[in-house]
Amino acid sequence: MSASLVGSEMCIRNSFMVQEAGSALAERLRADWLRRLAKDGDWNTFLALHADLQSPDAELRCQALNARLMTGDPSLAADIRQRWDELIDAPAACDTTLSGMVARGQVDEEAVWWRFRQQVGGRNPERAQTTLSWLDAAAASQLDQALRSPAQYLDRLPANFAITRGGRELAIAALVRLARDDRPGALARLTRLQDRLDGPGRGHVFAALAHRAALALEPEAAAWFRAAGDVPMNTDQRAWRIRTALRSGNWSAVLAYTSQLPAAEAEQPDWVYWRARALNTQGRADEAASLFQRIAGEPHFYGILAAEELGQTFAPPPHAPTLTPAQLRQAETDPGLRRALTLFRLDMRTEGVREWNWSLRGQDELFRLAAARLALKHDIYDRAINTAELAAPRGAFDLRFLTPYRELIEPHVHSQGLDLSWVYGLMRQESRFVIPARSSAGAQGLMQVMPATGKWVAGKIGMRDYQPGRLSEPTTNVRLGTSYMRLILEDLDNHPVLASAGYNAGPGRAKRWRDSQPLEGAIYAETIPFDETRDYVKKVMVNTVVYAAMLDGKPQSLKSRLGTIAARPEAR
Repeated sequence: MSASLVGSEMCIRNSFMVQEAGSALAERLRADWLRRLAKDGDWNTFLALHADLQSPDAELRCQALNARLMTGDPSLAADIRQRWDELIDAPAACDTTLSGMVARGQVDEEAVWWRFRQQVGGRNPERAQTTLSWLDAAAASQLDQALRSPAQYLDRLPANFAITRGGRELAIAALVRLARDDRPGALARLTRLQDRLDGPGRGHVFAALAHRAALALEPEAAAWFRAAGDVPMNTDQRAWRIRTALRSGNWSAVLAYTSQLPAAEAEQPDWVYWRARALNTQGRADEAASLFQRIAGEPHFYGILAAEELGQTFAPPPHAPTLTPAQLRQAETDPGLRRALTLFRLDMRTEGVREWNWSLRGQDELFRLAAARLALKHDIYDRAINTAELAAPRGAFDLRFLTPYRELIEPHVHSQGLDLSWVYGLMRQESRFVIPARSSAGAQGLMQVMPATGKWVAGKIGMRDYQPGRLSEPTTNVRLGTSYMRLILEDLDNHPVLASAGYNAGPGRAKRWRDSQPLEGAIYAETIPFDETRDYVKKVMVNTVVYAAMLDGKPQSLKSRLGTIAARPEAR
């Protein structure tokens, strides 16, 4: 493209971005133009335009680093060193800058080996080859074989494999990968090779073994975490070391492991709560109470449980403040929100959500509450809920916990003998009451019913006219969803925690996640191996308590609803 055409195109884009400044569309155009500038290597223009980008994605954040590298920014190296751990899963666009820093010796070599090890054990191990190439090109050429066939690679190791760092790291990488699928095989090979690995290397493999065993809820996990010693662990490994101790009832280990967390992690409500519980078991009630008080009253799983430890059940929450007509008009006349409403009316939901969310940036609490009221007025329930949460994360419960479609839902709830609060709590988490909601896995409707599940439930309840297309009908969706809730509730000890886990991850998994001995419901929820399901169950149960307080007008106990999870039948 000629220089004159490029200049003309740039003028048109700049004119549009100035004219539509502050809009979601201008932001998208700016991001697209930045990608073009990065491709062309126009780094000075890139930096000038990037300064006004509000929400760069991961790729553009990497390109901004590349721009700083290419323009000789003297502060880049210090920034990279400070953010090194954040960039472990960065996209390939960051490689130009990171490899340059490594080549210049501006990043500590041990930090690069740490990055390599974390990538090997992570979700994208193929990225580890790039990192290893910065350190040892010869070793990088063998990494694919070590990761693809780890047992075979380990069994064919030459006797002198450990004379180089690259050789040792390839063996460790193979052991870590093998631990994912064959823990006994990995342990046997680690035992055979451990004399040729240094202490931190052995500890790293034991941490990987322990983490995989913990995710499988296997009893060996605790011993393997102990064998790992004080080797540096990643966030997930530290979390599962605590969860393993919780599941075995080893409160002294819970106390020790929560004490060893980095400061930022130690302040997270989950670890504040469990550390306080551990302190109580050690007779340190005053210290425990102090920790409980730090999070009590916050309307999340641990805040509600902490308040109960201090004798405070969850009371019916107050409504959002009443807004003046002028405050409501401010949202109604906002150009961005009006554009979003138009997009929703045109069934352009994705574009509408993007425009709506963009319009809330930088707005104060009252504007956001007015926007939530506006969304509710137009029956856009998910935006009403999410906007109210953004405005008042500890309040506005009447906007955050809506009960739409009650005339449709309540008859099915009563006919199935279910708790209305639980049904609303689950439905809120599943769809935010968006009728056409569809997940990437194919779940549909208010209750996010999968086609195969709908067919199975329809057969169970004698619904002869079922077709997958009917899942988009609210009446059919709620009928099948509530019937499924009843079926899995009956199959899972009539326990809502188990049934919530089963609704999300399948009843079979919910059963397998029980222990050989009875478990406190909160510990069962905390030790669910799937991140999504663990978060889901906690939120559904909190939703249930909030809805119960609002619908019944009485204080509610989360702890009593969590109850106790019975041991697996074969263990009883």
